[in-house]
Amino acid sequence: MKSRPKVSLVGAGNIGSTIAHIIAQNEIADLVMLDVVEGMPQGKALDLFEAAPVDGYDVKIIGTNSYEDTQGSDVIVITAGITRKPGMSRDDLLATNAKIMKDVAKNCATHSPNAKVIVVSNPLDVMTYVASSVSGYPRSSVMGMAGVLDSARFSSFVANEINVSVSDVNALVLGGHGDSMIPLIRYCTVGGVPVTNFLSENVLDEIVKRTRFAGGEIVSMLKTSAYYSPATAVVSMVKAILFDKRKVITCAAYLNGEYGLEDVYIGVPVILGKNGVEKIIEVELEDSEREELHNTATVIKEMIGKVS
Repeated sequence: MKSRPKVSLVGAGNIGSTIAHIIAQNEIADLVMLDVVEGMPQGKALDLFEAAPVDGYDVKIIGTNSYEDTQGSDVIVITAGITRKPGMSRDDLLATNAKIMKDVAKNCATHSPNAKVIVVSNPLDVMTYVASSVSGYPRSSVMGMAGVLDSARFSSFVANEINVSVSDVNALVLGGHGDSMIPLIRYCTVGGVPVTNFLSENVLDEIVKRTRFAGGEIVSMLKTSAYYSPATAVVSMVKAILFDKRKVITCAAYLNGEYGLEDVYIGVPVILGKNGVEKIIEVELEDSEREELHNTATVIKEMIGKVS
């Protein structure tokens, strides 16, 4: 009998190793860190294990280059692929990461057919569709980490501007994980009070703009993609699944008629629990917002067409 759930991280780079650290520290699950680079996942796993006596966590941590070690995973997080460099858009990663994703998804399904899969690789909405299509997993079992991160970024900027606790801000960002994302000001609240009671339209417009380009802002400084905030966002999804929290979050989910869209993965609010995406939540959108969402979906479908 397994004493803990099993989480496998495909890709042991900055995001994968940060996820592993958070999961280990909180004793959420036993871990497998998988990467194609020989020695790297093994070294990081050993490093984390040697920190356990100091931090007091008792989880099993394996570093490997073989998918066989991921056998029977409850949740698989895929971060594999090349990351953004200065001047690159998420779309620039399309061809290379699609090829990687197809191989990864097939191997994951072979060794863990009942797993729930969280995709982090960019361009995220397209990579999530690719992973779902080639793996044979139920659509509800495959999702992309996007909206929870974009909503967190929106919330952090609002909280900073008002000078209140970030825990008091609730925000909702729909659409693709990129420059066309749709932060919904109407649904943003601060302690239950509409954000428009605190900030002017001009200030909110600037926050929306910063949210859309938040990933690029970090890339321009760090010279690579963000990893602390994406990793934390992933862990919140892992916990929602493993602990059946039925948490309402935004993630890239498969739409089959919801919001008037079909056969596409895109960021929408969902209920996330042990069965994966258990329900798509349809919020009321204004005509302009719905048009933006449909335009984003069209772009995502065009990109899917290029890698299918």
